[in-house]
Amino acid sequence: MQEASVYLAFARDKLGVTFNNIELLITAFTHRSYVNEHRKTVKEHNERLEFLGDAVLELVVTEYLFNNFIDPEGTLTNWRSALVRTESISAAATRHEFEPLLRLSRGEKRGTSRARAQILANCYESVIGAIYIDQGYEAAKRFIKDSLLTTFKDILETGSWMDPKSHLQELAQSQENATPVYKVLEEEGPDHEKLFSVGVYVDGKLKGEGQGPSKQAGQVAAAEAALLTYK
Repeated sequence: MQEASVYLAFARDKLGVTFNNIELLITAFTHRSYVNEHRKTVKEHNERLEFLGDAVLELVVTEYLFNNFIDPEGTLTNWRSALVRTESISAAATRHEFEPLLRLSRGEKRGTSRARAQILANCYESVIGAIYIDQGYEAAKRFIKDSLLTTFKDILETGSWMDPKSHLQELAQSQENATPVYKVLEEEGPDHEKLFSVGVYVDGKLKGEGQGPSKQAGQVAAAEAALLTYK
């Protein structure tokens, strides 16, 4: 009962939702690893809710973009991708203070920041699924609007909706009148497990370095690093 009261208060204060079935929200915060450590008391994790919430999220974002912008399909698709990607929705979960309520195994609690971002993103989608089941589509839509769609203006202004290589090329050409050039700096590992270190140069100057399992992935990581040097 004490745990339920914590989640009820969280739903009211952070999500703006009064749940009828608070067990749905508790499940939304339950990672598979937590179930593995508490098999006798916990039976369900959040992956089914995540599956549902992902579909609701995509529909709400698509509906918002379709109703408010007349841009071509390709642009709308890129904007939608920027809104629903892991980084965007995990940031929304962080702003709403999801992390303290995550139910994780001891091992997952010690995981990397990248792993935690993915867990938060999955939880965000699970919470949408829980709201949808308990309160309906309009309540889920309000939550997405208040927690995520308010960031769309910043996404447009910063150009972060573009893929990193396209964004870097636009900035390099507009600010330095030069086109980025990518070079493989190093290759490590056997053929089936290669790691490529790539550098990106603008006007002959090294602007960023990145690594990835392919040259393309390394280029994207290098572009992301280079973007941090521009304002």
